[in-house]
Amino acid sequence: MAAARALARGVLLGSYSICRSRSLIFNSVQKRGIAACIDPSIGLTDEQKEFQKVAFDFAANEMAPHMAEWDQKEIFPVEAMRKAAQLGFGGIYVNPDVGGSGLSRLDTSIIFEALSTGCVSTTAYISIHNMCAWMIDTFGNNEQREKFCPDLCSMQRFASYCLTEPGSGSDAASLLTSANLKGDHYILNGSKAFISGGGDTDVYVVMCRTGGKGPKGISCLVVEKGTPGLSFGKKEKKVGWNSQPTRAVIFEDCAVPVTNRLGAEGEGFSIAMKGLNGGRINIASCSLGAAHASVLLARDHMCVRKQFGETLSNSQFLQFRLAEMATKLVASRLLLRQAAVALQEGRPDAVSLCSMAKLFVTDECFSICNQALQIHGGYGYLKDYAVQQYVRDIRVHQILEGTNEVMRMIIARSLLSES
Repeated sequence: MAAARALARGVLLGSYSICRSRSLIFNSVQKRGIAACIDPSIGLTDEQKEFQKVAFDFAANEMAPHMAEWDQKEIFPVEAMRKAAQLGFGGIYVNPDVGGSGLSRLDTSIIFEALSTGCVSTTAYISIHNMCAWMIDTFGNNEQREKFCPDLCSMQRFASYCLTEPGSGSDAASLLTSANLKGDHYILNGSKAFISGGGDTDVYVVMCRTGGKGPKGISCLVVEKGTPGLSFGKKEKKVGWNSQPTRAVIFEDCAVPVTNRLGAEGEGFSIAMKGLNGGRINIASCSLGAAHASVLLARDHMCVRKQFGETLSNSQFLQFRLAEMATKLVASRLLLRQAAVALQEGRPDAVSLCSMAKLFVTDECFSICNQALQIHGGYGYLKDYAVQQYVRDIRVHQILEGTNEVMRMIIARSLLSES
C-alpha cells in the first residue's frame, strides 16, 4: 500500500469521467466534475483520500478501457489484477507481516467502491479473493499464514470461497460435502456450486462436514489446485460477472492434509460467517461504485440528449428522478461506511449493520443503475453503453453473500431477540 500512497500524490480526486461510444472510456478530466453532494471523498482522512485517488485512477486506466471486452469475451483479467496487487489491493485488510496492506474495513470499502466504477465484475472477484486471504490470515496458524498469504496478497495465486452447494444455498449449515479423517489427511467427497474463480484459481477455502449435522459439524480446509480428486464443472453462462469464471468444484476422494485445516474441527461455520460479514460490506461497496458511476452517466446523458426541442435536463420529472438517485446513493454510502466501522471495532451491532448495509445498498444501488438505464432510453439497452453492464453486473449482489431475504431474517432476529 506504500506504492499506492506514493502514486496517489500524482492523481487528482474526481478527475475521471464515464462515457461510452463503442467502448467504455474514462477521461483524465471530468468537465462537469463531481457535485459536492455526492462526492465520495467527503468525510475521509487525507490518507483515505490518497488511496481512494489511486483506486479511481487504476479503475480509469487499467479496468474501464477493458470492461466491455472482459465481459463479452469472458476474460479473467489475471495481469490487470496483479497490477492491482502491486498497489496493495490483493490483501487490503490482511496483516502486513504476510504481505497485506493492513488497512481497515472502512478503507477497504472505499477502495472497492472506487475500483468498481471501472469494472464491477473484476472488483467483485478481487473482494472475494481478499476475503479468502483474510480468513487464512485470521484463522490460520503461522505456518499456514506464511505458506499462503504472501502469494495471495501479490495475486501470484488466486483464491476461491467454497460454501454453497447444489442442495444448500441459504441453508448453508445443511451442507453435505464430507471430510473423513484418515491418518494425517481428510478425504473430501462432495461438490460446491457457483464458485467464483472455480477452475482458474489456485487456492480453495472449503467448508466441509467433519462431524454431525448442523453448524457445529463443519470445518474449514484449504485445498490447493492440483490435489488429486479435485475437479471442476463446466464454465457457467451468466447474465453478468463475466470477467470471472464460475464453476462447480468437485471432490472425489480428495486427500487434504490435516495441516491445511483452519482453526479446530467444528469451527468452520463460524469462520465462514465471519468471512461473510466482511464479504457483505465488500460486495455492497461494489454496488455502490456502480451506482456512483451510473448517476454520473445519467446526469451527463440528460445534459446532451434532446427531446421535444430541449435537453432532458430541463424535464422536472427527470430532475426529480436524478435527485432521488443521488439521495439513495449518499444514504447507501453513509450506512455502508457506518457498518464497516462497526465491523472493524467488533461492536455487538456489527452483524446486524452489515446485514442492513448489504440489504439496503444492493437493493437501492440496483434501483439507481436501473433508473439510469431508463433515463438513457433505448440507448441504455445497447451494449455500446456502459450503464447496461452495471445493471447486469450488480443484479447478483442481491443474491450472493447471503440473499437479501436472509439479511432481513438476520436483522429481524436481532431486533426480536433484544425485545
